[in-house]
Amino acid sequence: MQETATTNKHTSEELIEMELQFGAHNYHPLPAVLSKGEGVYVWDVEGKKYFDFLAAYSAVNQGHCHPKILKALVDQAATLTLTSRAFHNDILGPYEEYITHYFGYDKVLPMNTGVEAVETALKLCRKWAYKVKGIEENKAKIIFVEGNFHGRTLGVISASVDPTAREDYGPYMPGYIIVPYNDLNALEKAMEDPDVCGFIVEPIQGEAGVVVPDDHYLTEVRRMCSEKNVLFIADEVQTGIARTGKLLASCGDCECSNGCENKYATRPDILILGKALSGGFFPVSAVLADDDIMLCIKPGEHGSTFGGNPLGSAVAIAALKVIEDENLVEKSKNMGVLFRKNMQQLVEHYDLFELVRGKGLLNAVVINDSPDSKTAYNFCLKLAENGLLAKPTHGNIIRFAPPLIIDSRQMTEACNIIKRTLDEFEK
Repeated sequence: MQETATTNKHTSEELIEMELQFGAHNYHPLPAVLSKGEGVYVWDVEGKKYFDFLAAYSAVNQGHCHPKILKALVDQAATLTLTSRAFHNDILGPYEEYITHYFGYDKVLPMNTGVEAVETALKLCRKWAYKVKGIEENKAKIIFVEGNFHGRTLGVISASVDPTAREDYGPYMPGYIIVPYNDLNALEKAMEDPDVCGFIVEPIQGEAGVVVPDDHYLTEVRRMCSEKNVLFIADEVQTGIARTGKLLASCGDCECSNGCENKYATRPDILILGKALSGGFFPVSAVLADDDIMLCIKPGEHGSTFGGNPLGSAVAIAALKVIEDENLVEKSKNMGVLFRKNMQQLVEHYDLFELVRGKGLLNAVVINDSPDSKTAYNFCLKLAENGLLAKPTHGNIIRFAPPLIIDSRQMTEACNIIKRTLDEFEK
């Protein structure tokens, strides 16, 4: 790809103004108007080149416009895109076989967006509660954790503690219990309620600022869920598909590259995937579970017109193959170590950087200022000027999550941009 993007008939300022005039004001993006992407890079409409260190919130783990996924998309789009689930198609079955073997579950329920998959998992958990666990109808409870981000539907924000996501949308969904994240005592106490049927958690809280729990947290979660006959639901929409240096963040110490036939010690009962499941090409999400859970839902009880469509199925197969063929689990692990090593050096030598944390290529730097300040946002503006795109979250935290295909040379160059920006910013 050339260094500059194709000339656009509108400037960045004009395009931003069009969004403000004709679009809902439900986002506050950085003022970069992107028009091309390839690998770890994106270009704006004026031709400026950037490292992408957000990767569409981990949707483009495989890099922008990966040629193998693109080919699968184009080939399938020219043949058959959508049948609805009123009929069978010749791609869904092979996709379902592929993804269930890939992650080691009996069944998959395909959906489109991440929050759709979360809602599907919650419905599946409640159905299991009544059909299998024997909880009295309309009494089932699901435990969430503080700081969670599972999307923005009414069913999900009912469990949010973020006032921006929650305020002025009530009344809220009943049957939810909220406990502190990474607090096993609080979780154990909540599970004493016999009407609890599920516990949903992000193995690492991405939107909250890449908050990593204690090493033994998920192992104990799994143990407690098993003892109390409660379903362990892992939302890996952001943390899955090799992002954290494991195929799944919930894999714990499991060393498998893909497929979990060994039923690892932290294996969720229900696994939620999305985002990178399509490599950023098409909305594809999935809920995986074994037969005793998944078959609680019968025909007509849940579905989606686009869920399991041929186009999405073909793209998802290709996206998962890229993860395996290009060894992106190992690359994520190694490049994450390199990134945190560089950032830790900056933490030690610059007052602005207070802390670096993360796993694999899901990392965050905590800025030494209050969450109410504009420091992190202004630093991201300066990063963009120097050719690297990242986005703050929760005020004083900057998340750094590039595509997993980044190599050591590119990572070193990107870290040098961050260091140069720190020099300029502190002056």
